[in-house]
Amino acid sequence: MSEVNIIGAGLAGSEAAWQLAERDIKVNLYEMRPTATTQAHKTANFAELVCSNSFRSDEKLTNAVGILHEELRIANSLIMHAADVHQVPAGSALAVDRNLFSDEVTQKIKSHKNIRIFNSEVESIPDDWEYVIIATGPLTSEKLSSFILKKNSQDSLYFFDAIAPIIYTETIDMSKAWFQSRYNKIGPTGSKNDYINCPLTEEQYNIFINDLIDAEKNSFNDWEKDTPYFDSCLPIEIMALSGPQTLRHGPMKPFGLNNIHSNGEEPYAVVQLRQDDAKGNLYNMVGFQTKIKYSHQTEIFRKIPGLKDAKFARLGGIHRNTYINSPLLLNNDLSLLSDERIKFAGQITGVEGYVESTSIGMVAALMMYNKIKGKPQNAPPTTSAIGSLISYITRKDGIKNFQPMNVNFGLFDQIDIRDLRKLPKKIRDLQKKERLSNRALEDIKIWVQSF
Repeated sequence: MSEVNIIGAGLAGSEAAWQLAERDIKVNLYEMRPTATTQAHKTANFAELVCSNSFRSDEKLTNAVGILHEELRIANSLIMHAADVHQVPAGSALAVDRNLFSDEVTQKIKSHKNIRIFNSEVESIPDDWEYVIIATGPLTSEKLSSFILKKNSQDSLYFFDAIAPIIYTETIDMSKAWFQSRYNKIGPTGSKNDYINCPLTEEQYNIFINDLIDAEKNSFNDWEKDTPYFDSCLPIEIMALSGPQTLRHGPMKPFGLNNIHSNGEEPYAVVQLRQDDAKGNLYNMVGFQTKIKYSHQTEIFRKIPGLKDAKFARLGGIHRNTYINSPLLLNNDLSLLSDERIKFAGQITGVEGYVESTSIGMVAALMMYNKIKGKPQNAPPTTSAIGSLISYITRKDGIKNFQPMNVNFGLFDQIDIRDLRKLPKKIRDLQKKERLSNRALEDIKIWVQSF
């Protein structure tokens, strides 16, 4: 009889175990706690929420996270069921009593006839394990991390998550910004215009530097404090502290750029934005990883010419986080290119957020189920929230700086709204989101029925 070995009983691992067990597949679930502990977890329960009790927005017609919630409900998600049962008041957000939530998941998993629990640390994958899901999360143990590194290349695993802010392209003011690659170099796309450039005058630059230095910062958690910065992920405010001209000779260097809005002159400083998705709906701020608090980030970054009305799909950050270079390592069925016995799930694949991690656990389980049954392992449609995440983490467009991502509308396949062009922008945007939502939920229903 086929058995699936799942490593990690967080949200992704618990969801994967449940989905397989409910389909009469035997599961061995390995969770090192409480035998071995992490710096973040406080209990021995499964699916412990360590950062927040909020699953964010539950608006299924107007919010990408809310759509993801509903897609998981359609797939009979254990995590979403427990969240709904133990919901606490939080307006349009889904927040839970974290202890009752974790207790519910733990009880359901431990009492399932098809799941066996092993409280031990898995340091490597035995050769005789035929079906494996690794769902060990951002605090993957050093020994298992070493095993993953030995099995792949040295750039396969990241230990520090340096996140640059990401902006919806349509909210960038191109009457202030312009497209151009530095020195008009031709990029992989064959274009000389692979970047959007936002220019600053000397006065604007000096104000910007002072704002960065003065902004309120987030603190590292205790387990992050001893992890040194890599040179490639220094926070911009740390760079600013090293001297007023540092950023101007770093990520904000203007050299080789000519402002088309100012007679082709070279600006004093530039913020460059680089396309972040294959569709061009999202651009990230190059080199702008930061520990500045979110509210201060939006205030400061919107002072940059061209970004006054910017809407952010994600804000910047830096924290200790183990995740794999999924585009380099994974097939679109979440299996490891170098060892297809192994699938990855959850936050270790490069997604951010509770529901995002859960959804990857669900997909890994359903893909594994079809593999065991000899059926096609078709990824979820990219019109869905879940499918858009799978597409992002398994992309094969040669991305060099893969970074974790929350679900957002910029990842979805876009939809035809030409018939809405004459409507006011707010109404048009709302109706577009509703169309994306309705399409996503219909398409995910069809996909789930194939398992």
